[in-house]
Formats: sequence, C-alpha cells, structure tokens
Amino acid sequence: MANKKVVVAGATGLVGSAALRHFGASDDCERIALSRRKPRDLYGARHVPIDLTSAEDCRRAAAEFGGATHLIYAALYEAPSLVDGWRDAGQIETNDRMLRNLMGVLEPAAPDLRHVALLQGTKAYGVHVRPLTVPAREGRSEMYEQPNFYWAQENFLRELQRGKSWHWSILRPVLIIGEAMGGAMDLIPPLGVYAAVLRAQGRPLDYPGGAPRVAQAVDVDLLARAIAWSGEAETARNEAFNVTNGDVFTWENIWPAVSDALEMAPGTHVPLSLAQEYPKWIPLWDELRRKHDLIAPGLEEFVGLSFQYADYSMRYGQTESGPPSIVSTVKINQAGFTEMMDTEVMFRKWFRLAKAGRLLP
Repeated sequence: MANKKVVVAGATGLVGSAALRHFGASDDCERIALSRRKPRDLYGARHVPIDLTSAEDCRRAAAEFGGATHLIYAALYEAPSLVDGWRDAGQIETNDRMLRNLMGVLEPAAPDLRHVALLQGTKAYGVHVRPLTVPAREGRSEMYEQPNFYWAQENFLRELQRGKSWHWSILRPVLIIGEAMGGAMDLIPPLGVYAAVLRAQGRPLDYPGGAPRVAQAVDVDLLARAIAWSGEAETARNEAFNVTNGDVFTWENIWPAVSDALEMAPGTHVPLSLAQEYPKWIPLWDELRRKHDLIAPGLEEFVGLSFQYADYSMRYGQTESGPPSIVSTVKINQAGFTEMMDTEVMFRKWFRLAKAGRLLP
C-alpha cells in the first residue's frame, strides 16, 4: 500500500512533468496529475482534468484528493505578452485565485496532508525589474513591494498553514532546462526549432542573443529531486530555498555545447528576435515534421510563449554586458540538499533527449 499520495498541479508543464517522472520511479507512491489537458506521459499517475481558475471545477475534483499527503504546486498562468505580464494585475489575480481554489478543496479533503511545495523563481528578487543584489539570498527579499503573484500566493499559504500540522516549502529555481511542449518558459523547443530552420537552410548555428551576462540554470530533474527532498526534510519546513545547478555560465560560452548536441557547427553572433521571426518558420516546421516523422505538434502548440522567453533569457536587443544574475544556494546546501550538475552537460542532455524522442529533427 502506498504510504504517500502526491498531487501534482500543473502536470503538463516543465516542472510538473519532471515531478511526475521523479515520483513515478517510486513503488510506494500514488500520484495524481492535475491539468486541463492530459500530459504526454503520466509515468503511472492518474490524470484528473481540472481548470484551476474555476472554483466549481476544483470542487468537482475534491473526491480525488482524499488521502493526499503532498501537493506540488507547479501550475502557472502567463499572460500572452509574457514579460510585460509579469507585473500585470490580471496575471497576479489569476495565479492567486488558482492556488486558493485548489487549497480550498484539497485541504479539507486531505486530513493527512503533510507538505505543500510552492514554486517561485528569481522574480522573487526583482530580476524582471532591476539588477539583482549579488548574490540574491532567500532572507533578503527587497522586492516584496513590487507587484508579483509570488507574494499573493506566499502570503495566502503562510496564513492558511498557521497552527496546522502540514508544512510548506518554497523553491526558487533559476533558469529551468528540461523538456515540455507548449510551455511559457522552456528553452529546448524554441532553440531546437531555430536550429532546425538554420540547418534546413544549410547554415551553422548562429547565436541570436544580445550582450552577455553571467547567469545560472537548473536541470529540471535536479529541481524535482529538490522538491521531493523538501517534502521530507525537517530543515525544509516553512522555508524558502534557491535552487541551481551549482555553477554559472554565459550563453556565448555554452553555445558550442548547444551546437554539438544539435549536431551543428557553431556560427557567429547574429542577433535575432525569435519571437518576431518564428511566424515565417511555420510552413518549414510543418515540412520538417513530416520529413522526420516528428511527434512534435505545430509550431505554436509546440513552443507556446517560449520564443518570447528565449529572447528575454538571451538578452536579445541588449547591447551592453549586464550585471550578473546570481543567487546563493548556501541555505539549501546547509539544510541538506547538496546535489549539483554541470550546466554544459545539462544542455547536451536535453537537446539530445529531444532529438532521440523525435521532438526535434
């Protein structure tokens, strides 16, 4: 009999699918996958279709939450204009309502609830507003005054948990790299499509970003292990943690590894807005899908808003080297989670997996 029942909200997303994959390797763990559409791979979980923006939809699903011990809340609503939407009142209200709707039915239905993992990110330190204070530390959130749905969700969860036997942990990953389709912030599909278009034209893999900046990333499988750790560790109770691979990179220095993983020669620096250019690639992408028998869907369904995120992450349009975007992981290391990963290895891993899985040609 399973001694743990994990509910994953946002199961089709980058983090949600990695969480399903991680817990799917456990024989003593029941898994419930919450999302509007069915995930491509459930890893043994049971899918519960749900629209978290609807309180009524959440109430209809309440019976599914009986016996739940852990909630991984990785659900996310993003506005069509991705970066501008991060400070939009409607985006903030929607994300706040989604968590409230779910917890409003899950907590009463799950008296054995032990842990809620909530995902944030470096916007907790205002990276979308101004340069970070380097390194950004969990106990020094200067940006609480900035509009952000993180604070609405965090304040709600803190108040709801007060006096209860369950606990929460907040994970703040940096740039997440993994494999998903139709996501808002997943770089493998947009960069893979960009590479496929250049290859079809007989060109090397030019770097399309702007001026360099030292940054960090995290492998989504490493993040899933950190989430699982937070659900059991005494040191993670009611605490927030930054999560990274443990090293740093610049896009220019990592580009040869990206090119190699995609079996292309690295090109030169040719700034290009992927978000502006991709509509021209739709017919070619459909041709490549047929030619290579890809399982990836049409371009917009495959990439979602991530062309915008690629422009943002690679600093398209920026002409001056920016200040580093670095967070401290001392706190999570001292609390007991010490895993690390080489970022170059991570990029090679995910591009090769995407090719092997026929997501990319």
